[in-house]
Amino acid sequence: MTDSLPTGWATASLGDICVQRVPQAPPTEHAVPYIDISAIDRATKRIGETKLVSAEDAPTRARQWVRAGDVLVSMTRPNLNAVALVHEDLDGAVASTGFDVLRPVAGLPEWVFYRVRTNEFVADVCEDLQGVVYPAIRPRDVRRHRLPLPPEGEQHRIVEALESYLTRLDDAVAMLERVQRNLKRYRASVLKAAVEGRLVPTEAELARAEGRDYEPASVLLERILAERRRRWEDAELAKMKAKGKILKDERWRAKYQEPVTPDTSQTNGLPVGWCWVSVEQLGFIASGQTPKGVTSAGARDGDVPWFRVGDMNAESNQLLMTVANEWLTTDQVSALGLHVRPIGTIVFPKRGGAISTNKKRLLGRPAAYDLNTMGVVPIGDVCSYLWVWFLGVDLGSLADGSNVPQINHGDIAPLAVPLPPAAEQSRIVNEVNAVLSVADEVTTAVSANRLRSTRLRQSILKWAFEGRLVDQDPTDEPASQLLERIRAERESTDGHLPRSRRRPRARSSKA
Repeated sequence: MTDSLPTGWATASLGDICVQRVPQAPPTEHAVPYIDISAIDRATKRIGETKLVSAEDAPTRARQWVRAGDVLVSMTRPNLNAVALVHEDLDGAVASTGFDVLRPVAGLPEWVFYRVRTNEFVADVCEDLQGVVYPAIRPRDVRRHRLPLPPEGEQHRIVEALESYLTRLDDAVAMLERVQRNLKRYRASVLKAAVEGRLVPTEAELARAEGRDYEPASVLLERILAERRRRWEDAELAKMKAKGKILKDERWRAKYQEPVTPDTSQTNGLPVGWCWVSVEQLGFIASGQTPKGVTSAGARDGDVPWFRVGDMNAESNQLLMTVANEWLTTDQVSALGLHVRPIGTIVFPKRGGAISTNKKRLLGRPAAYDLNTMGVVPIGDVCSYLWVWFLGVDLGSLADGSNVPQINHGDIAPLAVPLPPAAEQSRIVNEVNAVLSVADEVTTAVSANRLRSTRLRQSILKWAFEGRLVDQDPTDEPASQLLERIRAERESTDGHLPRSRRRPRARSSKA
């Protein structure tokens, strides 16, 4: 680092330029703001909402007394970079011992704050991570980090330039976030309009205008229910044949359970020609399986993919599930008793935190899936429309309230689906695909720009700490003299910051 330093700069560790320790004591009877790690907004690097604590209700970790200008660095999961600068409104607050509190003896606190936001700092302190569930570092891991130190006057100019650049970048990111929120609302409104008969002309309207008849959804439903029963009977016959059973009569057909009908007491009216149906009337609900030995049987050269919930995150599986980490041969599938579901099956998480991601996918090839996954196997040509309807379902609202949330068969089966005539379904699906494809392109562009903004932020910080952000002033006092003053002050005092430290006006800046 030293060889490439600009003239007048020096290097030091964070421990060299900060007090060894801020005052430590529990709160008294007077209520004070408490800064916990959870109060740090990792995206904005700001302290959010705090709570007031006193001696009787303060957590045992509330022991570090902070001042304006202190830099807080979370020592738990440091890769997440939960850091923040304490501002005037929290001067005199108490902070968690989960932070290393950096209080510069001299120089700008902002210089330290911007340094701990860099990728270089994060990579350095994460070298000695301890723990698996809650990886953490120690204060000495933070304080051994070395950083370039410019003359104090140049620090001011660089910080002002950084604040100018990063404020504009923050404004751009905020605009991108607004676009993302608007796109999310737009998608929801399109899907809602689609299943309410407001996106395209209804089949009843077109038939009336064209002077012709049309098939209402109720007739389509009759065909779907007939096809549903036929598929069940075919599957039952196949199972009995596989077991070598001889059919003596037709009583086995009585075992068929009619699908539940939807509860429409809380629903609104439908367009002419539509009807209410349940999810179970439109398809078979099929939970996944994780039989013993399936993970050890998996290989790369099998014929049938066995999907886990995590496979939904793969880039190539964002719509159609086609790529899995584990594959099975047809013989292994049979031996394990796995059910292979057809192309077009709608799958989604049914257990655990993955439910809150609200992910839904379509099987892009015949496949089996794990016990944490549920699927709906559509019947007939209703698959595309049922998919459009399913995109608007909030899975989180269906899960039970247990510690490990779960969606059961009974949560999905009776859900009411507004079913349009077959011809209208095709027009709805085509329009939704056309509209959402444009929205998806914009979403992709916004995501790419957000990623670019993250990279640009780090580039700006890198330029700042390389001395390439502002002009130098040859009359600035060298940083070596600043370090001498810091050493002298630390030897003669306890190193606590004065209550205020004014910034001199910058002499020049490229900002």
